[in-house]
Amino acid sequence: MPRIFDNIDKQLLPALRETLEVSDRGDSCVGYFNLRGWKQIDSFVERWPGGEGNSCRLLVGMHRSPNDELRDALSLVHHDTGIDNQTAIRLRKPLA
Repeated sequence: MPRIFDNIDKQLLPALRETLEVSDRGDSCVGYFNLRGWKQIDSFVERWPGGEGNSCRLLVGMHRSPNDELRDALSLVHHDTGIDNQTAIRLRKPLA
């Protein structure tokens, strides 16, 4: 059963351990990842054999607001040197 940990109503570590205790896999999405507390939960994750349905997947990424992305994209227009083709392709994909 999916569960969201917001760290407001409950302390994260006890709630996470409680959930991992009865889980067969872990699919997580976090804004950032720091390995400092890994030893606190590694025994729960290491018991999963891996493969389909028995693995730990972690998506790490910081959200950038559309305003920030647009500001960055438009700031390139004012440079006299322009942008190279590789940068144009990289910027075009998220804006599309």
